[in-house]
Parts: sequence; C-alpha cells; structure tokens
Amino acid sequence: MAASTDLTASSEWWRGLTTAMATHRPLPRVQPLVKEHLRWYPKADVALLSRAYAVADHLHREQKRKSGEPFIIHPLAVATILAEMGLDTATLVAALLHDTVEDTPFSLAHLAAEFGSEVGIMVDGVTKVDQSMYGSAAAGETFRKMVVAAKDDLRVLLIKLADRVHNLRTLQFQPPHKRVKIARGTRELLIPLAERLGVYQLKRELEDLCFEYLETEDSERVRNRTEEVRSSHQYEIDSLRVSLRDVLHAFRVKAEVVVRERHLYSVYTSGLRSGTQVGPMATVRFVVVVRGGEQNAYLALGAVHGRWRPVPRRFRDFIATPKYNLYKALHTTVVTESGRQVQIIICDPHAREVSEFGIIAQIRQETSKDGRLLQGRTRADPEWLTRLLGWQEQASAEDLLTGARTDLADTITVLTGEGRVLTLPEGATPVDVAYALGEETGNHFSAATIGGRLAGPAARVREGDTVRIVTTDEPAPDQGWLDSVRTGEARVAITAWHRARARERASEAGRAKLADLLGQDRLVEAEGAGKLIGAARRMGHPDMEDLYAALGEGRRDPEEVSGHLS
Repeated sequence: MAASTDLTASSEWWRGLTTAMATHRPLPRVQPLVKEHLRWYPKADVALLSRAYAVADHLHREQKRKSGEPFIIHPLAVATILAEMGLDTATLVAALLHDTVEDTPFSLAHLAAEFGSEVGIMVDGVTKVDQSMYGSAAAGETFRKMVVAAKDDLRVLLIKLADRVHNLRTLQFQPPHKRVKIARGTRELLIPLAERLGVYQLKRELEDLCFEYLETEDSERVRNRTEEVRSSHQYEIDSLRVSLRDVLHAFRVKAEVVVRERHLYSVYTSGLRSGTQVGPMATVRFVVVVRGGEQNAYLALGAVHGRWRPVPRRFRDFIATPKYNLYKALHTTVVTESGRQVQIIICDPHAREVSEFGIIAQIRQETSKDGRLLQGRTRADPEWLTRLLGWQEQASAEDLLTGARTDLADTITVLTGEGRVLTLPEGATPVDVAYALGEETGNHFSAATIGGRLAGPAARVREGDTVRIVTTDEPAPDQGWLDSVRTGEARVAITAWHRARARERASEAGRAKLADLLGQDRLVEAEGAGKLIGAARRMGHPDMEDLYAALGEGRRDPEEVSGHLS
C-alpha cells in the first residue's frame, strides 16, 4: 500500500489535484454513471459525483490495470455496479475513490476533508492494511478492519462486493495461480457476506464467476447442458407459466407469474455436480408476485397446492419466519401431471425486490430524491454482524478468518427454550448454541436438550430444532469441545478461557518460585512497597502478574528478578 504523503500548495502534484477537486463539469467517461444515478434520484448532486471522478482520474492517471486499460476504469465500474442497483450518492463517491488512499499519496484526512466523514468511513473500511506492517496477518486484519467499519456503515460491505464483482469480471488478465486464489477467497468469505446482506443479484454473479475459474470444465458443461435443455423445452416452460397464471386467476388471486432462470452454479449444485441429468424445470424457478399484501401469498399457495401435489418437506414459510437477511417468501415444490418437480416462490412486490437486493432495497427506501441517505439509517447491526463483532476482538487474524468462513457458511435456524431464533452454521452443536446466547452462558454450559431429549455437547442440531441449555454455577468449558464446535464465537471463547486459566496457573507458579528464593515475608514486603512493580516495568512487563507468568512459564529467572530488587 502506498504511504500517504503531506500535500503542499507549492507542489505541481497538489495544483493538479486542486484543479481536479474544483471540477464540476461531467467528463465524458463519467456521464453514463451520472445518467444512471439521475434515473434513480432526479435531484442528486451530480456535481459532487463528477468531482469525485475527476479526483480519482487525476490520482490514478499514471496507473494501469493488468489488462493495460487506465486504472480509472475499475473504480468507475464499481460505482456503476452500485448505481445500477440504486445506491445513494455518498456510496458512489466512495466507490470512485475507494482505491485512492491505498494506491496514491492522497491521505484519508484529505479525502474526508474534501468529501466528508461519511465517505471517509466507507473508503477507510475497504482500504487494506499495510502488508509490510502486518505480514502474513494482513488478510485477516484487513477483513477485521472492514467488519469493524461495517458496524458504523454497512455500505462498506456493498462497495467491497461490487469491487470484487468487477475484479472477477476481469480476472482473465491475472496469472492462473492468482485467479484461483482470488476466486477461492471470494467463495469462502465474500459470497457468504453477499447472502447475509441479501444481495442475491451480486451473490449469483459472484458464484458463477468463481465457478468459471475454480471448476472450469464443469462450468462449461453446465452452461451447454442448461442452454440445450431450456431451448428444447421452452414450450413446456411457457405452458406451465400460463397454467400457473390460470390457476391463480381461477382462485381470484391477482398476481404476476415470472419465470426466473437459475444461475449456472445453482443448477450445478442442485444435481449436475453428481452427474444427474437435469430436466428443464430444474433450470428455472417460477415466481408468483401477488398483489394485495402477504395474506394473498397464502391464498396463492392454496391455489397451487389445490392444483398440483406438493412435495413433502419441500415447503418453507419465510413469511412467518423471515430469513436473517430480510428475505420473506413462501417456497414450495409441486409435481405436475408429467411428473416434473417444479419450484415455485410466492411473494409480494416488496419481498421480490428484497429477494434481489436485500439491504440495498432498505437503503433505497431511506434515500431521498436528492440521493442522500437519511442520517444513521445504515447503522442497525444484523444479528450475524453483532455476533461477529463480539468475538473478533479476541481472535488472532488467522482465527478470525477461519471462524468467519465457518460462521458465514451454509446456515440453519434453531430456536432456544425462550423462543429466541438463532442462525448458526450447519453442523453446529448445543455448545455453539450456548455461546451464541453469550460468552457467560457458553462458559457455564453443562448440558442441553434438543426437542426435549437430552443431548451431549457434540450432538448436531438441525434446522428448526428447539434447544434448551442447562448451565452450572461455576464456569468450566471443556477443551475437548473444540473438536466439535463450529462457530468462531465458541472456538475463540473456549480458547481464551483456557488461555486465561493457564496464565493464572503460570502466575501462581511464578510467584511461588520467587517466594522460594526471597522468602514469603520479603516478597510480600516488595509487593507492598512497590519495589516489585518497579522491577517488573524495568524488565519490560506491564504489571506483576505478567512478570509472575513469565517466571512460571520459564521465560524469566527468579535470580534475574532478585537482581532488580536489590
């Protein structure tokens, strides 16, 4: 990362930048972005958007991408991706400037002074930490920095997702080993983040791009098979859409029926991965968009189930129990006369918008016609982010990445005895449930029941289970739990508790060693008179406990400490 430098009014560089910052005329390359933003927000401050582009263009003017194109193409593309989804002006400004602090001499202080603290928070959140300072921990610390910034503004994560989409779109210009590394990292961390935010439009594209680079042959095979099946069975797909529309009309349900093509990676994971011959209905989903509110979704469901036989255990009610990412809809699978299994999603227009854009749909609702987001509206932490923020402080960079990969992976929903809904990774245990309720509950875990039956700490909880936790008076987490827990939250807390106990034991042993050498009376006198704390600090320890722990672990010698007391 380029180090930021002081900018002086006498430098030619600064004069050029000052001119760029004064620019209010839309430059040709930025005009499509401005036009798209005005489509969403007719009264937006496009002069600010043009100025941000001019500054970014000036700062990156000597830089090229791997493709040989001017670097400015990248931040402009990131801003355009976000503009097409209706993000506010400040987010687009931050997107245009998101690489300036990392790759140019433009400091964060200058950026915030020119474009405001709102933009500064977002740019800082997506700026990587200095690798020369953090070494191998840089990736983990960069992720930590982004997550902490998201506590103040979730739009940080949206900029990062759009940034990765464009980088993957142009990944062919990277060497093969780097393509694999970037795609794998995207699949492990950023795609799950997109799902947590409910931004399925970005999630689907990220999945297909990663699929292309990580399983190239399978990707091509699925593409060819899907195109072939859809083309040869288009009449069947269209006929079923008409039949579904007629069924709803007969039931007096006002609704639009939309055929949504499933993206390639979804088709692959649903059957083609195992070599199964995927039929035409497995390549599409039928979306019923009802008018008149959520109650009509249930009327539509009754109409569908009255016409075709539903498949047992394939019905999900995300209206009564919404997903963690704001998603609300009814999912069902029915069997048609031809024996085809057909997936049908029923929702209202607002839920359909949320199903595509998640948190962005909420941001759009809270953005005025001038493109300004109402103050503080992006600061409500989702449960998954609150929990991640809660344990990340105790985690090393490596443990943070490992825990986040698990926590953000495929999830299940369970209920506690008090009726609280928890989202946990698949394979989670009662111990994970206990720590999700708080570190205190987890450390005091004793036993649990799943569905009313006693279960051991390593048992697996399943979707919809009700889990009751039994606690003890004294904390005593078993180190053996580490072999079965799934959440980073539980893993970090258990490790931290045992580390603290080990330190206490080392401290006690170290004090005993020093007492054996000095005698108990002299040691107590040295402690009371402040001599021991003075010796500890001269030896580089913050307090006596740290010195005792060093003695107990054999990192210090009692004779050495005695010498400092003389």
